Amino acid sequence: MLRYVYADQLDQFPRLRDTMFRDRADQFRTRLGWEVEVDENGFERDQYDDLNPLYVIWERADGTHGGSMRFLPTTGRTMVNEHFLELMDGVHINSPLIWECTRFCLNRNSESRVAAALMLGGGELMRAFGVKHFVGVFDARMVRIYRMIGSSPTVLGASGEGRTQISVGLWDYTADDRAKVIERAGVLSALSEAWFESSFGYLPEMRMTA
Repeated sequence: MLRYVYADQLDQFPRLRDTMFRDRADQFRTRLGWEVEVDENGFERDQYDDLNPLYVIWERADGTHGGSMRFLPTTGRTMVNEHFLELMDGVHINSPLIWECTRFCLNRNSESRVAAALMLGGGELMRAFGVKHFVGVFDARMVRIYRMIGSSPTVLGASGEGRTQISVGLWDYTADDRAKVIERAGVLSALSEAWFESSFGYLPEMRMTA
């Protein structure tokens, strides 16, 4: 199932929290070789986890982490503005209609549909909060995953070539996009909305146009 959890709520889900941060360490440091900090608990956390971001998390049947993404509004501090401005020729992104999506992470044993389910969760946030776009940094390996899901971004800027390429992308979300990720995730629309309602107490509003 999908859970929507702010950082200050993570202690309510200790098993989900701990396995998420350990899976992040496994993905970003062990598998991808990124230079990220991993603490004595085996957690990968950074300064942006201290800003009370909103996480979209796929929770497996045993209560552990299957995949997740982290969201912050671009009206505050973001990785894109503080670390990747050179990819956008120094242009800051600052809008209540644009949120940053970072730390897209999948447990190494997750089914392929979990990536699509996370995209569906991100889309539900857009519908509920009137967000028009997500912005995020991604590497070359993610291009195939986004294309497979049916949610490819518009590239705003890039650096490097081939497998080492790093890009900044901008995602929108239409009714057609939602239909594609629902099909790929194998999740009924009503069930997705029920998961959202269980976290926030209300249903996402339909703000997109077909």
